[in-house]
Amino acid sequence: METSRVFFENERENVYLDTYTVPATDEVKRPALLVIPGGGYGGIADREGAPIAEAFIPFGFVPFVLNYYTGKEAPFPIQHIEAAKAIKHIKDNAESYGIDPDAVFVVGFSAGAHLAGCSAILHAHPALYQNIDMERGYTKPRGAMLIYPVISPKYHIASFKNLLATREPTDEELLSVSLEEHVDADSAPIFIMHTSNDDMVDVRNSLCLAEAYTKAGKQYEMHVYPDAPHGIALATPITSEGKEKWENRRIAEWVRLSAEWAYELLENN
Repeated sequence: METSRVFFENERENVYLDTYTVPATDEVKRPALLVIPGGGYGGIADREGAPIAEAFIPFGFVPFVLNYYTGKEAPFPIQHIEAAKAIKHIKDNAESYGIDPDAVFVVGFSAGAHLAGCSAILHAHPALYQNIDMERGYTKPRGAMLIYPVISPKYHIASFKNLLATREPTDEELLSVSLEEHVDADSAPIFIMHTSNDDMVDVRNSLCLAEAYTKAGKQYEMHVYPDAPHGIALATPITSEGKEKWENRRIAEWVRLSAEWAYELLENN
């Protein structure tokens, strides 16, 4: 496996894409996975980056990790644009990465799951096409895996204040980034994992998004586990930092379950 770092043209030095390239073959074009760590839109949680990428390699994915903008000078949609640029880079260079350009998935955690959800649901946002030369829908992922996601300011407001770079966002601003309000027939399929007693990002974030997908007649898979705190990541010693509360053998199955979900999408669509 080789790693490299890609910087986007005219972007800040702390905005980049880390690549984890596995040997390519002419016979097999692997699916790609863009990993988007959390951090409340105020920072980047490293243990939701590289360890996640490496965990998906045994399942046949070629992973990439996005380090996106988390400052307070530029509000949304700058982060959405950066995620779209990352997906475009992956698709544009599919041959050299040995991936199938029609099999690009995203996985995000907490606020990073909100950003992954933006890619799945807000892929027609005008700002993307004002800033990126591409065809409509080009950066819509094949599917999005949302892990204890921030979805709605009704159930979690702190990350949205960071995202919008204001302590007093307007109702209109909040509506524009409330993902459950924008689900439609063109939204990408989603896989959701949450815990029922998440102490930081209420599980109702996931439940309201699932309800929106149900109303839109869209496919999704959701797993709600009974007992674990926010930020459990892989739920193994790899990401637990020695904290027993972040280890759970049952919850650790989400990686395998989400990989199987992705392959079923590819087989059935």
